[in-house]
Amino acid sequence: MIVQVICTVCFLAVNTFYVRSSFDFLKADDMGEINQTLVSEFLLLGLSGYPKIEIIYFALILVMYLVILIGNGVLIIASILDSRLHTPMYFFLGNLSFLDICYTSSSVPSTLVSLISKKRNISFSGCTVQMFFGFAMGSTECLLLGMMAFDRYVAICNPLRYPIILSKVAYVLMASVSWLSGGINSVVQTLLAMRLPFCGNNIINHFTCEILAVLKLACADISLNIITMVISNMAFLVLPLMVIFFSYMFILYTILQMNSVTGRRKAFSTCSAHLTVVIIFYGTILFLYAKPKSQDLTGEEKLQASDKLISLFYGVVTPMLNPIIYSLRNKDVKAAVKYLLNKKPIY
Repeated sequence: MIVQVICTVCFLAVNTFYVRSSFDFLKADDMGEINQTLVSEFLLLGLSGYPKIEIIYFALILVMYLVILIGNGVLIIASILDSRLHTPMYFFLGNLSFLDICYTSSSVPSTLVSLISKKRNISFSGCTVQMFFGFAMGSTECLLLGMMAFDRYVAICNPLRYPIILSKVAYVLMASVSWLSGGINSVVQTLLAMRLPFCGNNIINHFTCEILAVLKLACADISLNIITMVISNMAFLVLPLMVIFFSYMFILYTILQMNSVTGRRKAFSTCSAHLTVVIIFYGTILFLYAKPKSQDLTGEEKLQASDKLISLFYGVVTPMLNPIIYSLRNKDVKAAVKYLLNKKPIY
């Protein structure tokens, strides 16, 4: 059921976008006049229509970004220095924390600058870099969440074979494949997007160079982009979700077969943090794409303030919550962090 919903959402989102873009392109073609002045930079609209909210927004994003850097940084250091965390689960967690830092650092600093200085323009190359990191980190995170679900499945359903199935070579290879696949996917999507001509309108109604928002400005056929994005969504969004779904179905079945109440509680506690992160991550994506968009008579789409807040939640709040969730719901992480913070330096 969950997989069908995600597939339907992705399909409707990209097809609706394709119809609208094609309509705009045909309309311009019928007019016989298309501004051929190529765009050299973009203008990020953000919350330009809400000057009072921008100050509050700046303070909130700055605080959350600092929490992201500190929280995820502490988790990475703890997973490296504490031998108790030298396991596949915490290796994946360290990768997830590093990914969250890279993802937010590719967009948050420029967002903060635009909010405080009112400088909203971004160069074509800067937009390309931002788009690449955003797509790469998003794709990699989906795969890592799927790998972490598989790790929990093996640990609970096949505990005796756990050291064999998830050996150091195996889990390092799994993480490497996630990063490499996400990077390749992003290179393909970014190159296909930035090869398009952008003429006339250069206003991106978003905080960052989000790929769908950029494609709406292209004055050429984007059918190839849509096809590759559908394939990408199936491979990097739906397939990891299927792994997560079936892993937790087997985990739930195994837990219910346990006779020990303590064993059940321990098994649930080892999965609760990851499951919470998955629900927040996929729940936000589902809400973003399932939420209907309003249209005016000219066919021009405008993101409302609520849509941008949801986008912020996906881009900033989720990476901030990850280390908090894992720290509060995992005694090993809490013990490692306490040890790290209380450790006295040697002079």
